[in-house]
Amino acid sequence: MQAIQPAESSDDDLLDISLEAARRGADVVRDATAQRDKLVWETKGRSDFVSEVDKASEREIDAVIKRRLPDAIVLGEELSPTAIAGKGIVVIADPLDGTTNFLHGYPEYSVSIAIARNGILCAGAVLNVARDEEFTARKDGGAFMNGRRIRVSNLREPGRALIGTGFPFKNLEKLPNYLDQFSLVMRGSAGVRRAGSAALDLSNVACGRFDAFWELVLAPWDVAAGILMVREAGGIVTDLDGSQAQLNAGSFVAGNPPMHTWLLQTIRRANMSKGKTE
Repeated sequence: MQAIQPAESSDDDLLDISLEAARRGADVVRDATAQRDKLVWETKGRSDFVSEVDKASEREIDAVIKRRLPDAIVLGEELSPTAIAGKGIVVIADPLDGTTNFLHGYPEYSVSIAIARNGILCAGAVLNVARDEEFTARKDGGAFMNGRRIRVSNLREPGRALIGTGFPFKNLEKLPNYLDQFSLVMRGSAGVRRAGSAALDLSNVACGRFDAFWELVLAPWDVAAGILMVREAGGIVTDLDGSQAQLNAGSFVAGNPPMHTWLLQTIRRANMSKGKTE
């Protein structure tokens, strides 16, 4: 397909590009599965790894974007982490979200692509590589899994809710505060799960598998496509102050409307009980 100029790109075009790029990246990850035990791990930080699979997926994604959106800025962990989202067309990409899971053969890892125009999320795709699930969303066009419309859950009772989370493993100074939050959430819900891919966690909120989700330390490429997915599925994504989530690093709370409210209030109670703020 020929390149699209930013002024000519519709949200449908951007969704098509997001999905093509995510599929190309997912093909790389899928093809590498059989050779997983031979991969070399590079350490970026404590418990934070990157492999040749991340880099190869990145190259495939970058090739699609350069061919179809040559004037776009690409923002991503392995691509251009210092790029500034907000001006023109920005592609926010994670070529392998859940690298540690992938390297261990734990089947919870994804490729995540979102595209924003002038700071507004327009399209996104999250591919659960291990389960062959494609989550897609377009601004004002709904959210879908494998082409079928999805919605957040309608559960309103915290005692029956399943909550997703992520540990602050890169920022252990936040761990005591997080554990206070975890304790209250665990006591008030049916259970808490930590799977290790924020893009999939948010997609699972969008399709109703999780009733809500929170994590204290996430980057734009971790959440951009997932934020759009939850919003288009009828859910809410905010920061810990309850303000609408932005395309920057920080803490995020997501869920169907009543469970988002409950989770946000529960986290705030945990913070206040220790006199802490995030």
